[in-house]
Amino acid sequence: MYIRQATHKDVDLLVTLGKRTFFDTFAADNDPADIEQYLAKAFSRDQVQAELMASASTFLLAYDTPNPGNQLLGYAHLKDNTEPCVTGNHPLEVVRLYVDKGMIGKGYGAKLMQSCLDHAAQEGFDTIWLGVWEKNYRAQKFYARWGFQQVGSHDFLMGKDLQTDWILMRAVVYQSPEERVL
Repeated sequence: MYIRQATHKDVDLLVTLGKRTFFDTFAADNDPADIEQYLAKAFSRDQVQAELMASASTFLLAYDTPNPGNQLLGYAHLKDNTEPCVTGNHPLEVVRLYVDKGMIGKGYGAKLMQSCLDHAAQEGFDTIWLGVWEKNYRAQKFYARWGFQQVGSHDFLMGKDLQTDWILMRAVVYQSPEERVL
């Protein structure tokens, strides 16, 4: 597996994978109109380009090898950001951690999460946090395995449907490769 930081040239890859993974994960449990409205806003090319170019954001891309032209299999979007229930002096948000449906369970999510933690440690963040839908049980189990604990919640508007995201958090601790969950 190969992880690299995104550049401005990766916007179309991020739009495509973001839309596809969000749809694959949430379409069955949500109104189609709400999904379509959210996808159009959150994954428009302009929106993703703005996020990609923001100085507080970092995107990490996952591939099977470093060869040019390989298909993007997953990505993480990190942002220097906080939430009222998040403690720590310098928190980092995992805005998105998405893996292509066909690659779930093959270690890409774990590799991306470890890369997020490594980035946080290298950049001096002391806390890492994220929001996860209260009905996304598979993701909740994944994050619990990585030591995340619920510290609060916030509302999330999916189209016209007001939903609840749990806020999960953990401390950032440097780990040697031998100590890692992978």
